[in-house]
Amino acid sequence: MKRQRWIAALFALLSLIGAALLFMHPAAQGTLPDGATPGALFWGATVVLAALAVQSVRLMAALDGRRWVGMATAALFGVWIIYFWQVLVVAFDVPRVLLPPPGLILQSMGEHSDVLWGDFVQTVLKAVLIGWALGSGLGFAVAVAIDRQPFLQRGLLPLASLTSTVPLVAVAPIAVMWFGFEWPSKAAVVVLMTFFPMMVSTLAGLKASGKLERELMYSYAASYSRTLLALRLPSAMPFIFGALKINATLALIGAIVAEFFGSPTSGLGFRISTEASRMNMPLVWSAIVVAAVTGSVAYAVLVQFERRAAFWHPSVRGV
Repeated sequence: MKRQRWIAALFALLSLIGAALLFMHPAAQGTLPDGATPGALFWGATVVLAALAVQSVRLMAALDGRRWVGMATAALFGVWIIYFWQVLVVAFDVPRVLLPPPGLILQSMGEHSDVLWGDFVQTVLKAVLIGWALGSGLGFAVAVAIDRQPFLQRGLLPLASLTSTVPLVAVAPIAVMWFGFEWPSKAAVVVLMTFFPMMVSTLAGLKASGKLERELMYSYAASYSRTLLALRLPSAMPFIFGALKINATLALIGAIVAEFFGSPTSGLGFRISTEASRMNMPLVWSAIVVAAVTGSVAYAVLVQFERRAAFWHPSVRGV
C-alpha cells in the first residue's frame, strides 16, 4: 500500500512539473506571433502530459477505499479538465463566443460578483429552495396518504403522473401569467417538477420494509402511525433521500428554464438568456458555473445528511 502511495505521489509530482512547464509555453499563454501556430514540441508535450494526467488519476483512484480518496480523485480529475480546457482553447485560438477559457470565466465572475450574487439569491435562495421544499414535502405527504388509504391510489396516482408529463416549456408561461414575473412563478414550476419523483420514491420506500418486520409490529398491536415511524419510514429513508437528490437538480434546472419565459431583472436564467443575446459569453458561462457549483454542493450536502440519517442501511454502509 505504501508503494502504491509513493508511485501515485511520484506521478502527481511529474504531472505538476509538466503542467507548469507546458503552461509557460507561448502557445498556452496566447502570446504567439500573429499567424504562428504551435509547433510539434508543444503538441508532443501536451500528449505526454495528458498520459501522465490519466495515469495520475488512475493511481489515485486505485488507493485504499477511504472517503477522502474518492473526493481527491474527483477533484484531481476536475482540475485536469479545467487545465486542458484552458491550454487547448488558448492554443487553438478558439473564439470567445464559442468557448471562453476558464481564466476569462473566472475574471468575469470576479468583475460581476455583485450581479451574480443577486442572481443567486433570486433563483436559488427563493425559487429553488422554496419550490424544492414545498414540492418534496407535498409529494411525501401525498405518498403517506395514499399508503394509508389505498383507494386513493386509483385517483391520485394518475393525476400525479399527469403532472410529470406536462412539458416545462408549456407550464412556465402559464405560471408567469398566474403568479407574476417574480420568484413565486418559478417556485410553482419547481413544485410541479419535484412533486412526482418524491411521491413515487416515498411509496416505493414505504413498501420496502420486510414482511416479517411488519408482521412483528402487527403482533404487537402497533398502530399505523407507530409502524410508520418505527419501521416503514426508516426503511424508506434511502428512497426518500434519493428523491431529494434528484429533486435538487431538477429544481435548479426548472427554475432556470422558467426564467427564460419571464423574469425580473435578476436570476441565473435571466442572466444566461440576456447575456447570450448580447454575445457576452464569459458572463453566460459564469452563471452556468454558479448553477453547476450550487447543484453539486446541494447534492453533496444531501449525501452527508443521508449518511447520518440512514447509516444503518447497506446502501449507505458500503459507501
